[in-house]
Amino acid sequence: MLTGELRSQIDRVWNAFWTGGLSNPLTVIEQMTYLLFVRRLDELHTARERQAELGKQSIREPIFQPGQDELRWSRFKDLDPEVMFRLFAREGGVFDFMRNLSNGNSAFSKYMKGATFMIPTPRLLAQVVEMLSNIDMADRDTKGDVYEYLLGKIATAGQNGQFRTPRHIIRLMVDMVQPTLDDSICDPAAGTSGFLVAAGEYLRERHGDALLRPEVLDRFQGQFMGMEFDPTMIRIGAMNLLLHGIEQPDLRDVDALSEANKAFHDQATLILANPPFKGSLDSDAVDASILRVVNSKKTELLFLALMLRGLRLGGRAAVIVPDGVLFGSSKAHQQIRQELIERQKLQAVISMPSGVFKPYAGVSTAILFFTRTDSGGTDRVWFYDMQADGYSLDDKRQEISENDLPDILRRWQNLTAEKGRKRIEKSFFVPVDEIRENNFDLSINRYKEVEYERKVYDAPGVIIERIKEVDKIECIILRVAKMR
Repeated sequence: MLTGELRSQIDRVWNAFWTGGLSNPLTVIEQMTYLLFVRRLDELHTARERQAELGKQSIREPIFQPGQDELRWSRFKDLDPEVMFRLFAREGGVFDFMRNLSNGNSAFSKYMKGATFMIPTPRLLAQVVEMLSNIDMADRDTKGDVYEYLLGKIATAGQNGQFRTPRHIIRLMVDMVQPTLDDSICDPAAGTSGFLVAAGEYLRERHGDALLRPEVLDRFQGQFMGMEFDPTMIRIGAMNLLLHGIEQPDLRDVDALSEANKAFHDQATLILANPPFKGSLDSDAVDASILRVVNSKKTELLFLALMLRGLRLGGRAAVIVPDGVLFGSSKAHQQIRQELIERQKLQAVISMPSGVFKPYAGVSTAILFFTRTDSGGTDRVWFYDMQADGYSLDDKRQEISENDLPDILRRWQNLTAEKGRKRIEKSFFVPVDEIRENNFDLSINRYKEVEYERKVYDAPGVIIERIKEVDKIECIILRVAKMR
């Protein structure tokens, strides 16, 4: 857990970046990411040195070669700022070494192509190095919290167009799908890898003892798969996973919807995602097998088709979609909803309030839960009308007491008790036949009933008599006032 002092220190460094001319929050986070990686390389090398000393043998797979000691974090962190800056910027220096590292020390190193050192001044570099040196990187929770706090700055910056899914919404989705150590977990629009990190934390919380066994830990490290074509985001996502103890994720630097991702077939048993909204692609940029499921240019529909292709039979998914997916009247919209309901098993639709993604946008969204069966199985769909997520629905997103998330999880885990719920409640079931009759419309307002309170009023004649009585009293009061 972050202390107030550490938060303040991170905030000071963040502000220093901005005043130094780096105003893009992703650029700031990326530069800090590079420094975290440089420090980790030194820690790994130090651990191997100690192992070699204990065994009285040479270092196995050294990261730094003889003559490269000056490039290690523990050696340069206390240097004069000017000297440190030159060591980073020169050819063959710290940054050059890190960028060209490809010896398989972690999944992160392979995403370093194209990385650019952009810290503008020696003073700022020394300030950031000092701040990171004060963080206990031996504590997975602390370093993970530090990075999540940095990623939270994306939301407050509000100028780069990145939609970072709120962490409490991610956690709700993970808690509902309950990942297991046997799952192959995928996010085809990985971004900062928030869904993969949350799934990993869920597994650690519930299977911590099992993960102490090397064979289980090795399998755990290979459970996570993600796709992202933005090189900055894939580096940030890889570091987020690394700092949360997932060192060998299968992160693919690829446009998920293109033919370059053709191998993503029947690979995942669990998909957690918040794919891009409102995007539009030409059909020649999309893999043909996706278009056979839904013939559309809209990214939110194409990603649903991609997920069905990527899931194994029996695999399940929890996906955030814009409201238009639920009720859109185009042929493609009806086509994807029919696919989910008739050929797969759609289990739930959770409608979220429009402020959940503020300050990015006020778009209304929903979470779909479905299982790939290729043989149907939808008999009824559970709807929940989320009205509060524990935060105000304005741009400030301040914590409030109203929160439907615990109720959603509790009811999801005991769906048998939902059978008798009336449609005036927040949650209820709708039979599949009724959904078919409504052209596969999945908007909750189509099925929710509004209970109006009946108001009984007096007859007009009675009301008029009352008004006359009031007028008489007012006249009497006026006469008395004049007599005085």
